[in-house]
Amino acid sequence: MAVKAVIFDMDGVLFDTERLCMDSWLAVAGEQGIPEMETFFPTCIGRNLTDTKALFQEFYGAAYDYEGFRKQASAWFHNYIGQKGLPIKTGVRELLNFLREAGYDIGLASSTSRPTVEGHLERAGIRAYFRSLTTGDMVEHSKPCPDIYLMACKSMDVAPPQAMAVEDSPNGIRAAHSAGMIPVMVPDLIAPDEEMREKSAVICRDLLEVMRFLDKFTDKR
Repeated sequence: MAVKAVIFDMDGVLFDTERLCMDSWLAVAGEQGIPEMETFFPTCIGRNLTDTKALFQEFYGAAYDYEGFRKQASAWFHNYIGQKGLPIKTGVRELLNFLREAGYDIGLASSTSRPTVEGHLERAGIRAYFRSLTTGDMVEHSKPCPDIYLMACKSMDVAPPQAMAVEDSPNGIRAAHSAGMIPVMVPDLIAPDEEMREKSAVICRDLLEVMRFLDKFTDKR
């Protein structure tokens, strides 16, 4: 079945914000004396606010104030972006231009909240490329559950097997695979393991390699 749509994750795929988020969490955890953050943070990658809070409370119990921690980490993150700008991943503009010219529908499925998603895309000047935005505050449970991708496909009127998901995290690949899509992994903070190699259609070094992968069969659509 031919690919008709490409749906992107945002953090760690379009922007190098996963690393910034990790830095903010580690910095605030150090200030607040919260242990084992370097172990805990990777488990949250790809999850929405509701699921992240549940994980935090399960891991740390009632000993630490999640809301206070999250607020301080968010302030650190946005202060950094305000001072130094939003770091865009290699190949973003080239791939988006290629997809638009080739006639693919382009969507986004991010566990991040809609205001932040809109803000990042506008700041980077790429909002107009996306036909549909599906965000973490639109579903009860985000990745690794397939709900957010199923909703994204429905909003774009595309069957999951005709949609490619571009992801950086294991939770994102699990979600796309469970939704019945074509998962493409561009690893960021977490290196692919055997599970990721089994569930991904292809693992690419960067978005330029994703473009070359798509180019192989674009003319055969």
